Amino acid sequence: MSGEQDFYFNPWDEAFKVNPYPHYKALHSGPPRMINLMAPIALIGRYDDAIRVLTDHDTFTGVKPDIPWINQQFEIFRGAPILQNSDPPVHTRLRRVIGKAFTPRMIASMEPHIQQVTDELYDAASARGELEVMADIANTLPVIVIAEILGVPRDEYAKFKSWCDGFVAGQSNPPGMPTPAETHDANEALRSYFAEEIEKRKRKPANDLLSMMVAAEEAGGETLTPDELLAFVVLLLIAGNETTTNLVGNGMLALARNPDQLARLRSDPALMPKAIEEMMRYDPPIHVSLALPAVRKPVEIGGLRLEPGTLMFVILAAANRDPARFRDPDKFDITRDPNPHLSFGEGIHHCLGAPLARLEGRVVFNTALKKFPQLRLTDPDAPPTYKGSYFFRGLKELRMAI
Repeated sequence: MSGEQDFYFNPWDEAFKVNPYPHYKALHSGPPRMINLMAPIALIGRYDDAIRVLTDHDTFTGVKPDIPWINQQFEIFRGAPILQNSDPPVHTRLRRVIGKAFTPRMIASMEPHIQQVTDELYDAASARGELEVMADIANTLPVIVIAEILGVPRDEYAKFKSWCDGFVAGQSNPPGMPTPAETHDANEALRSYFAEEIEKRKRKPANDLLSMMVAAEEAGGETLTPDELLAFVVLLLIAGNETTTNLVGNGMLALARNPDQLARLRSDPALMPKAIEEMMRYDPPIHVSLALPAVRKPVEIGGLRLEPGTLMFVILAAANRDPARFRDPDKFDITRDPNPHLSFGEGIHHCLGAPLARLEGRVVFNTALKKFPQLRLTDPDAPPTYKGSYFFRGLKELRMAI
């Protein structure tokens, strides 16, 4: 999908998916580029433009336009509003109700258990003498954590992970192509499973998030509708899992490819919070904002006139490397300060689970540095392989010697 001569954007091109960063540079100068994916779409890559689109709710709406292939990507939610694709006052109600389950106290209380699971996973890898970052830790820990928050058995995490993978595979489906059977089956299985779990909690509540949300629904007052509750649970499993999975994989690769930064982090573990933020900026888990805003009324942004209904891809990964906002943006620098990256979104669409992702990342990387003093890539020359979706940027595997 090409625009002007200096620009190329094709999320279904394998080479583009492996390394889209050189192509983002064109987005940092001149007005936003336009492409046509069965509908006109504006590509927002400059930092200031991205901030404006994500925070100006009078001009831009989070309610996605009725475009068949976009509807196809979100079919798992069956039209129920979710945080990413709703506007106030609906968004305000959803966030207020859901936010009660993600208090700082609740997140902090999870650290000992996250540490325990992380230790178990790393110890199993240590016994084999090699760490395959994705299979051993990145694919496993986040889905265990989310599943246990929801109150479903840990031993079913592999099932949940396969469903998430099926959903993500569908995000790489080119416009106009039918939904892959793998994705359709995963969507149906995921919805069916949690619909049944919600009914179980109505009959027999437990001490978990799902029971808490069901109890709130039955108590009346400000709650989620049954369809909204199911959509939220599905979204939590997918987004809560995939974001942290990709943070761990992409972050570990960035450290391994920048041994000076890895050595600096080993010598000064207090830099870990800044290192996590730089991992999120440098190679974010999600490249395009899931909010998928559209133009509500005629507007000019970055010198480009946009008409109502125009969809926008807010390319967070491009905004994170805008030289107008970040010094030396292509450098991985764990001491970067300030670091106002947009990888968790902005404004009302700032990721509700960001504190949990940061906590899991901190535990995973701190523990790896303590347990594996010789951690390095098994084959530094091997090109990384990525999963199918450009929008969810994550590695298939990452082998490291320990």
